[in-house]
Amino acid sequence: MRIMGIDYGDARIGIALSDPLGFTAQAYEVIHKSKVKDVFSRIAEIAQEEEVHLIVIGFPRNMNGTIGERAQKTEAFALRLREATGLPFEMFDERLSTVSAQRALIEGDVRREKRKNVVDKVAAALILQAYLETKGRS
Repeated sequence: MRIMGIDYGDARIGIALSDPLGFTAQAYEVIHKSKVKDVFSRIAEIAQEEEVHLIVIGFPRNMNGTIGERAQKTEAFALRLREATGLPFEMFDERLSTVSAQRALIEGDVRREKRKNVVDKVAAALILQAYLETKGRS
């Protein structure tokens, strides 16, 4: 059974999946909110197809550890997602995950246009991999 990682954003949602044993995370998909009628249905569809049993959602705390507007939006999204999927979720600190994803893509010599299209799923993979490592699965 897989674990899904999510990097939630205003325009895009990055999706990552663990391998079936829960050791590694792989970038999976970017859901563009403007192009998908119901993002919750799309995520539920992926979860069902890939036999996901847990969703890990990046929780964007402020750098001082406080919870700001972005984190509140993410919490609201997580609650709606639980209703849509019926799956449990865990919030996981994601400070600087998108920055790290951008840096990794730049170092990998990925062009700017391509980076824009993949950074969210790479960030989701980084969040999920960090989660797996803290749970002793990697």
